[in-house]
Amino acid sequence: MKLKWTRNAVIGLAGLLAFTGLTACGSSDDDAGSDDKSLTIPIAAGWDEDIAVSHLWKYVLEEHGYSVKLPNLDVAPLFVGLADGEADIFFDTWLPNTHEDYWKQYGDDVIDVKVWYNGKATNHIAVPEYMDIDSIDELEEVGDEVDWQISGIDAGAGLMRLTKGALKEYGLDEAGYDLKTASTPAMLAALKKATDNKKPIVVPLWKPHWAYKAFPVKNLEDPKGAMGEGEEIHLITRKGFDEDHPDIFEALKNFEMDDDMLADLENTVLQEYEDNPQEGVKAWVKDNQEYVDGLMD
Repeated sequence: MKLKWTRNAVIGLAGLLAFTGLTACGSSDDDAGSDDKSLTIPIAAGWDEDIAVSHLWKYVLEEHGYSVKLPNLDVAPLFVGLADGEADIFFDTWLPNTHEDYWKQYGDDVIDVKVWYNGKATNHIAVPEYMDIDSIDELEEVGDEVDWQISGIDAGAGLMRLTKGALKEYGLDEAGYDLKTASTPAMLAALKKATDNKKPIVVPLWKPHWAYKAFPVKNLEDPKGAMGEGEEIHLITRKGFDEDHPDIFEALKNFEMDDDMLADLENTVLQEYEDNPQEGVKAWVKDNQEYVDGLMD
């Protein structure tokens, strides 16, 4: 959220101030219809699929004459911004579980455009493939190996809430497990270090994510269903966006991406060009020009 790659869902002053001064985000009543060519697409920083897809659409829209801002926000102020009309589009609403609390509060104040990811988004507890366990209920067997720790992300993330619930459901909290709060980049750095050295580690992880291609990692089976069922990734806009920008709205209604294409986009944007995601998009577009040309048709 304010720090790159954090997944914190707590409203902070910095997150709220991120919208301050974005005079062109959203259209006023006077703009409706409209000639406003400035858009704001907030990114839930640390949600890698959101980063990749938001940068892709920045490229597409700017090719069509728009100016696009991509502020990084915590999830909570992001939803506030969409509901208040201070932001335009958000690509990464996970329903029905991960963003359930925010949807109850703000769902009636936004437009639910569509489910764009052609697959199921899922939350997991994961370990390296070389660890000799396959299920969450076997974690107690390897407690000493991992110092009874799960290397988590930031505290407000829905994934952390689910992971805490799983520890309780399987009695792992009473067994001594502790879910450590950190950040998405810290968790991924710990996962990389562990797998590079073939050391044991336990992490919360989600699909879609490039980590499954980058590291030898596997999801633990969840016989009690504590981590929830597969979810849908919804694309939402502020209310009135369909009237202010009907051409973009129609394009968004037709936007779809399958697992392989999304993984390829994430890998290019977030790994090969991690310091310059917009250059990563340009590189990816060269290999997917026909698809990109069709996005605004």
